Amino acid sequence: MDQPVAVRDLDTLTSWNSEWSDLKVAVLGLGATGFSAADTLTELKADVLVVADSASENRVEMAQVIGATLALGGTAEEQISALSAHMPEVVIVSPGYPVDYILLEWCRSAGVPMWTEIELAWRLRDKTGTPAEWIAITGTNGKTTTTQLTAHILTTAGLRAGAVGNIGIPVLDAIRYPDGFDFLVVELSSFQLHGMPRHGAGAISPLASVCLNLADDHLDWHGSRDAYAQAKATVYANTKVAAVYNRAVQATQSMVEEADVVEGCRAIGFGLDTPGPSDFGIVSDLLAERAFHDDRHNAAVELFTLDELRQRNLAAPHMLANILAASALTRAAGISVEALRAGVASFEVDAHRNQLVLESGGVTWVNDSKATNIHAASASLSAVDPVVWIVGGLLKGVDVAPLIQQHAKRLKAAIVIGTDRLAILAAFERHAPQIPVFEVDPTDTEHVMPRVVEIAHGIAIEGDTVLLAPAAASMDQFTSYSDRGEQFAAAVRERVGGSDDDTTDAPTATPTAE
Repeated sequence: MDQPVAVRDLDTLTSWNSEWSDLKVAVLGLGATGFSAADTLTELKADVLVVADSASENRVEMAQVIGATLALGGTAEEQISALSAHMPEVVIVSPGYPVDYILLEWCRSAGVPMWTEIELAWRLRDKTGTPAEWIAITGTNGKTTTTQLTAHILTTAGLRAGAVGNIGIPVLDAIRYPDGFDFLVVELSSFQLHGMPRHGAGAISPLASVCLNLADDHLDWHGSRDAYAQAKATVYANTKVAAVYNRAVQATQSMVEEADVVEGCRAIGFGLDTPGPSDFGIVSDLLAERAFHDDRHNAAVELFTLDELRQRNLAAPHMLANILAASALTRAAGISVEALRAGVASFEVDAHRNQLVLESGGVTWVNDSKATNIHAASASLSAVDPVVWIVGGLLKGVDVAPLIQQHAKRLKAAIVIGTDRLAILAAFERHAPQIPVFEVDPTDTEHVMPRVVEIAHGIAIEGDTVLLAPAAASMDQFTSYSDRGEQFAAAVRERVGGSDDDTTDAPTATPTAE
């Protein structure tokens, strides 16, 4: 088998205007990020091969139109043969490929450098002129809401800001936007961070960064808690102005203390307790900061009152933490207190995060399908009592037993769905045998949520909450967490009904969790 040999210095490829033409590149994956990488590189006149197990018909057609060569499906040996024949000088790896995946092993053994789409976007960020400043956000929970809120505050202040990355909009699409941006607020998953370098030409250098929190998640992919934490810690590397951490999560402070940041970068803490100098926090019934004003050692600046946030359904503990983190990030970017207040005052939380689906007969039906891990589900369960809990899906190697033990007293019943339901059923049997537990067979996806709602409707009485907070990923039965939530909401409206006045798309005042 021929071994690829690099023919140019990749460290010189640090600009849209660098010499990318005829660079031999392989892109692994043809999802949103994979196609965006292929589209970008063909625009730069690189020689692009896309290797993927499968892809939508639309993306296949578009990839052919832009001039990429496709190697779809086939065995691993056939895909390796296609890679070897192409002799790539660099491989762009879409997020989610396991570390020990056979194609990645081949790249390592062949000495082919592997980049993430984030690294590629960083190198190309000057396409429209002066590059946007980046604000980098990660965490086990809350990162999507914090990313959206941060971008919204910046936009409200009159700046051109985009929420991109793991939130669903590839960064490579954003850096090619014709009008450019002042700021890119980049949500980063642990999968993306795992493959990102901390040094060298492709290492990002954000203006501000944050790891919001850290709880067990994706342990099956990363292999250990330490490996997962190490991936998350990459968010702080090379930060220029503010490395923001959660005072309630020692691991995030340790990440900042150990990070190699730009000289002059400050550590900024946030939390739901009283802030010290360089912190954001809560004083009595006020959200306040002691970080970016002249007298921070002696006084705090009021940002919002808890009453103001309650009126906007933004006062749940997780949402307060998100607001404090976004406040720290945007103040680091030079946003005034007045502009910050205006941004938060006009912010709306997305659906599938503690969305009130319907209230009927005194029963509240809540969709928190975005609660895809233990930490997020716990936050959601903490806000309701008594509750009929809908739980299950892909647990991603995480033990659900501690969650059941913690919240057993508030559970009226549980309805278990998903591929990993046996582990959940066993945990209930061992730790909460007094809780009525109902199992929904996962074989018929179309009828999962109608059956769930049928069971819940027969259990719940006035004063109860029926809560979809699965503590698990959705891809065993649904196309996404949003598909899961939408099917739940549709089944509730179909089965339970209620007048138009009973339904709403507004989020409830319960904790936001992602």
